[in-house]
Amino acid sequence: MSRDHSRDPCPYVIINDCGGAFAMGAVGGTIWHGFKGYRNSPRGHRLAGSITAIKARAPVLGGNFAVWGGLFSTFDCMFVGIRKKEDPWNSIMSGALTGGILAARGGPRAAATSAVVGGILLALIEGVGIAMSRASASQFKPVPPPLEFPQPPSPPSSTNPSPSTTISESSTSSSNQNQLNASSSH
Repeated sequence: MSRDHSRDPCPYVIINDCGGAFAMGAVGGTIWHGFKGYRNSPRGHRLAGSITAIKARAPVLGGNFAVWGGLFSTFDCMFVGIRKKEDPWNSIMSGALTGGILAARGGPRAAATSAVVGGILLALIEGVGIAMSRASASQFKPVPPPLEFPQPPSPPSSTNPSPSTTISESSTSSSNQNQLNASSSH
């Protein structure tokens, strides 16, 4: 089982993801409802209207994000435990279950629709993540060495005798020396 060692182990990651999702929802809700409260308030009361809208709605949006993050992490940990591997299918199935559970109060049709949408969204997110990791991994592939083509043999030059010429000359001169020695001893 390949594990992502940069994350906490499974029971703790649920709490961590709940907190992170709450913070993200609260910050996003502060920005969204701050602008909305400012725009919908009369002149002279826009700052007060913005703060009132933030205090009323930003924590609710943060809580909704926290519930989504907690359910998603719980299902992801469940699938890791059942399947004994961490892959994109865990996230896709977790997104589908989370969407279905959160829409269950609307009836089976709403739950099924939301489950399909959640699965598709997580599949798109996982697909983009895989594509980006492959694209960035290709930057770090080692570059193959350039191809070296065989060079044609160079013609022998007179100033630099080739080894075959030297060997044949030395064997010829040594045989000539032996013949001279043999003829002088007779």
